Amino acid sequence: MEECGGSLRERDIMSEDRISELPEALILQILSLLPTKDVIATSVLSKQWGSLWKMVPKLEFESNDQKFAENVTRSLLSHKAPVLESLQLKLSDKCDAIDVKLERWAGIAIARNVREFVLKIFLSFGPSVTLPSSLFCSDTLETLKLNNGISLIVPCSASMKSLRTLHLHCVRYKDDESIRNLLSGCPNLEDFLLHLDYTEYATNVIIVAPSLKRLSICDYSRGVEPGGYVINAPCLKYLHIGSLKGYEFCLIENVQMLVEARLRNVSDIVNEKILGSLMSVKRLFLDLSPLKITYPTGCIFYQLVSLGICTRKEEWWNLLTLMLNSSPKLQVLKLIDYVPDYRKVGLVDGKWNEPKYVPECFLSHLETFVWTGYDWEREEEKDVATYILKNARLLKKATFSTRPIYSKELEERRKMLNELDGVVKASNSCHLVFESPKILY
Repeated sequence: MEECGGSLRERDIMSEDRISELPEALILQILSLLPTKDVIATSVLSKQWGSLWKMVPKLEFESNDQKFAENVTRSLLSHKAPVLESLQLKLSDKCDAIDVKLERWAGIAIARNVREFVLKIFLSFGPSVTLPSSLFCSDTLETLKLNNGISLIVPCSASMKSLRTLHLHCVRYKDDESIRNLLSGCPNLEDFLLHLDYTEYATNVIIVAPSLKRLSICDYSRGVEPGGYVINAPCLKYLHIGSLKGYEFCLIENVQMLVEARLRNVSDIVNEKILGSLMSVKRLFLDLSPLKITYPTGCIFYQLVSLGICTRKEEWWNLLTLMLNSSPKLQVLKLIDYVPDYRKVGLVDGKWNEPKYVPECFLSHLETFVWTGYDWEREEEKDVATYILKNARLLKKATFSTRPIYSKELEERRKMLNELDGVVKASNSCHLVFESPKILY
């Protein structure tokens, strides 16, 4: 009987609808974490759930069947929430007449006070899709993210006063004015991402954004026409330039509040202002070749406390020397190989010339040194590591990690560790750490 009673009690518990007893606000929050197709499917559970999905503030659709367009239109028209927090659309060739449908969907979303609009279009052929002009005149839109297969024709009347985040990834532009019009219509923009691939390009990109805090630029178009970038953002705190090859200039003006900057693959720009304009930065990472970029004469980074340098550029050690001599308050130094799984094939060996005088940061500030992808077989890397350990007086911790090694290299690596460990260090409190590599057989 106890077993039977236990089974009955279990069935009673399972038959209870615990979720429906939760506050509606909490249920909507849970539903907003699920795929929209699963949320809509809950409408068959009961009368209460029949219309509950219509109040979910986030909708996401992906064109994976023939009824996709019909489902999107019906769902948007049925939506009853006072504010549509997020609408995400992933479209492909399976969706016919995308321009027409997108115009209607955007209009409905604007009427629903949409705050985030994410559009990703993947087309295997044919022209790109023009973004609906209604999106450029929204009082509620806070986030706009566009990916692939989209053309921007932005009118000078664009007005998105609430927009804080704008991400443009592989988007095509009618002309340079489209970007300028778009930015001028977003007076409160804080986060701007601009990535161009080999098929999209702009000639002169002028970024004037008084409230901008984050800026990320990756331009793989290689500057097919003469031109460059001008950046004027007095409130900018985080700057990432991932690629700018082939352009004539990159002018960064009025960035006195910069906290962090990352520069990669801008070696074709010889204008020294790209580094000279970053003297107020606190954290800096450089993946630049000292052979192809002009170092600003007399430039001192008085605010710089953390410096990272990529060790896969020719004569990178000379850039390190210049930066050490120009960073009197440096506390953290990181040398990084992005692909430490492989030997530095193709890089020319060289001789590192030690600084004539010990850098000021070695005498009074440097406390942390990290080398990721240290190659003990290269003489210049051994020289750099030895010099830092011998001269950094306040160094507290030095961490070395190497590429994966074969088992036959274990003895050679052990010898290298002993050599570094045997270096007479300027700091008596320095803790030397060797991270274990992956062993290949």
